[in-house]
Amino acid sequence: MATIVGAATALSASKSFDSRKLHLPSRRSLSVSERKGSFLVVRSDGSVVHKAHRAQILITNAVATKADSSAASTASKPGHELLLFEALREGLEEEMDRDPTVCVMGEDVGHYGGSYKVTKGLATKYGDLRVLDTPIAENSFTGMGIGAAMTGLRPIVEGMNMGFLLLAFNQISNNCGMLHYTSGGQFKIPIVIRGPGGVGRQLGAEHSQRLESYFQSIPGIQMVACSTPYNAKGLMKAAIRSENPVILFEHVLLYNLKERIPDEEYVCSLEEAEMVRPGEHVTILTYSRMRYHVMQAAKTLVNKGYDPEVIDIRSLKPFDLHTIGNSVKKTHRVLIVEECMRTGGIGASLTAAITENFNDYLDAPIICLSSQDVPTPYAGTLEEWTVVQPAQIVTAVEQLCQ
Repeated sequence: MATIVGAATALSASKSFDSRKLHLPSRRSLSVSERKGSFLVVRSDGSVVHKAHRAQILITNAVATKADSSAASTASKPGHELLLFEALREGLEEEMDRDPTVCVMGEDVGHYGGSYKVTKGLATKYGDLRVLDTPIAENSFTGMGIGAAMTGLRPIVEGMNMGFLLLAFNQISNNCGMLHYTSGGQFKIPIVIRGPGGVGRQLGAEHSQRLESYFQSIPGIQMVACSTPYNAKGLMKAAIRSENPVILFEHVLLYNLKERIPDEEYVCSLEEAEMVRPGEHVTILTYSRMRYHVMQAAKTLVNKGYDPEVIDIRSLKPFDLHTIGNSVKKTHRVLIVEECMRTGGIGASLTAAITENFNDYLDAPIICLSSQDVPTPYAGTLEEWTVVQPAQIVTAVEQLCQ
């Protein structure tokens, strides 16, 4: 279980989901014997093990297949291939089938299918009341979603772009995060707020927002960032089942990422990081799109004789200090790579948490590579200069390991 950083008195006393209540049939065709209480364990090495008669055990430490796996090995593994946005939709659809209180609201989420097609086809299947198209009024429909959560529904509020959710900041901070506490525990707010964000390709400053730095200081809210189709689906399902408000960050450039995921039921933990690549020389902490910049840099570093350990932190609040701490104790060096702004970003909070808890294990100062504190330029060349590139990661590791 990850260590929770910062005050979280507004969080519900219940867990993100109740594993004792988890008993769902497979969505895919299985034999009669396999359907009864079957589930799939995905090991860290990518191997899969089919288990039976233990369907009530939740898979919390499953990790995605490594991105650099060969095409041949991927094709031989069981499961089905999905793009990241399709994995989000599959997770959402499974939860809507399972629980009639799950509903979706947002701009163009209905018959248009969402700006990135995450909700495509859901309005036809579930009707306009469960997949509700709203006016262009983020403060209104976010507030409506919070009210719906208070009365027993489990709404998923989609922001067409994460930057637009700044219009609903009052509802998210003063209502969504605090009502469980300010009501003396009378109300739970099981809501998911999700949408595309991050620096795209020439989307301009207003459509290139990274709001994780804005929302991290709000008590009572959990934040997760998906980076693969596997964890996108698993985190979506976990967020919907959570009794706490969860903000799910999706990166606009990762929607068309393809991966083979299991046919059977699985749920990822909202509070666990993912070990992407074990190593010995330096711990590289990252999330979302920067995971792929880091893995690109890792190939260069290996060729130069370095052995980096790469961790996708996934849980932006709270941090999984158990996984992070064990890595720091092993490598004694930390590099943080993020797309968030340097001032007040996730990297700054992570640096503080590591310094407070594991300072005695560090052999070198923590290095944090972040986006520059400037509005994201529209020009493509300038846009690249504001975001961390693989060459900078290689240089930083070489500096740390001197």
